[in-house]
Order: sequence, then C-alpha cells, then structure tokens
Amino acid sequence: MTAPYPPPAAPAGSDRSTLWGVLGIVVGLLCCGILGIVFGALSIRDANRFGKSTVLGWVAIVLSVLNIIGGASLWFSGNYPLG
Repeated sequence: MTAPYPPPAAPAGSDRSTLWGVLGIVVGLLCCGILGIVFGALSIRDANRFGKSTVLGWVAIVLSVLNIIGGASLWFSGNYPLG
C-alpha cells in the first residue's frame, strides 16, 4: 500500500504573516496603535491559515495596546507633548 500524497503546497507569495506581524509591530509602536492591532490580527489569520507561528501577530497586538494605554495615560495626565 502506498503512502497518501502530501497536501499541495501553498502558492508562493501568498503567506504574508511575517510581513503583517513586522508591520504591526513597527506601526503599533511608532504611530498608530489601532493599525498595529489590525496588522497583528491579519498576521495571526495568515499564520493560522498556513500553519505557521502566531507569535509576531500577538507581539504586534500587545505592543500596540501598550502604546495606546501609554498614550492615553500621558494625555489624561496632561503630560502629552502634542496636546
């Protein structure tokens, strides 16, 4: 009896989980926490779809949330440099 065939490989270039994860970390830390969360969620979605690790997506989401909380606490305390 022969072994079953392996599942077909995903088309090249369709897995963007690393791209979304790194983009989410950079954007979430530097400017816009909301976009960091969105990119982190896209990274997790693609990683699950292609059987890869979801760590980059979760790091992007956590750092983005921390950026939002830190910015809000500075703004409410009156120490925000732009406000």
